[in-house]
Amino acid sequence: MKKKHLFCGFIAALLVSIVEAKTIEFGGGADMNKLVAAADVLHNTEQFAGSKITLSGEVVKVCKKRGCWMTLKVDNGEEINVKVRDGDMVFPMSAIGKRAFATGVLEQFELDLEKTKRYLAHRAHENGEAFDESKITEAMNLVRLKPSAVTIQD
Repeated sequence: MKKKHLFCGFIAALLVSIVEAKTIEFGGGADMNKLVAAADVLHNTEQFAGSKITLSGEVVKVCKKRGCWMTLKVDNGEEINVKVRDGDMVFPMSAIGKRAFATGVLEQFELDLEKTKRYLAHRAHENGEAFDESKITEAMNLVRLKPSAVTIQD
């Protein structure tokens, strides 16, 4: 009889853990019909700039101050930023290490050296990281996704 109760308790605990595993959605969740390979996007940014697409990747960073951006490590090991206006969506720090799908418009900005330094200094400040401006010697091309919908899988 004890074994039966123990088995029922195990099953109940398992069901609770399955129910607790949830998906977080913003803006109704990502549109999986628009899913494209991130490697294609990052190697052909001009082709995809301004287009509404869905990208997926592992969340490796989240804005510590306002949750207004997250960085996704995509299928080829590269990273892409997902950025919203402050308050539109608040990405939780608990998303780090989880798979996310983001649907939005791909943006591309060519920053000069001074803007590159300011941008990287701002990002470091938001994350409480040290920043050495003297190590930045080249301008950068910033590619990011401005999402209208995001799904984070637990």
